[in-house]
Amino acid sequence: MANHSKKLKFGIGIAIIIAAVAWEAVSGFQQSKTYYVTVKELASGKSIHQHVRVGGVIVPGSIHRSGEILTFRISQENETIPVTYIGKETLPDDFKGGANAIVEGDYLADGTFRAQQVQAKCASKYKAVPPAPKQASVASKEASYGE
Repeated sequence: MANHSKKLKFGIGIAIIIAAVAWEAVSGFQQSKTYYVTVKELASGKSIHQHVRVGGVIVPGSIHRSGEILTFRISQENETIPVTYIGKETLPDDFKGGANAIVEGDYLADGTFRAQQVQAKCASKYKAVPPAPKQASVASKEASYGE
């Protein structure tokens, strides 16, 4: 009977551990879920998710920085939303008016998007650097070979 009691206690302990691990996995997955929505969905109030990712074009002339606070507007299909980003991270070089951007954060009740992460999208096409003039190429070869 004592052997059966030990097995039962061991089984209950294992079940509790498995349940705790499963709970942590599910709750962690729920917290890390981020939905991608459009600017239009946010502006119309159709997005009910707390933490979202939204992409659009940075409105030219809308970027303003005051200390660690960066504000700008992104637009998509004639809809714009104001974005506020508070952080010390250096923004990409191509983060400027007219560039595509993706912001991740929370859309507040006052219509402002509070971004926790800001990314500038890279261009889908890269243009080759035009070849250097022949004279400059010859001159640089001569300088490097000491001719």
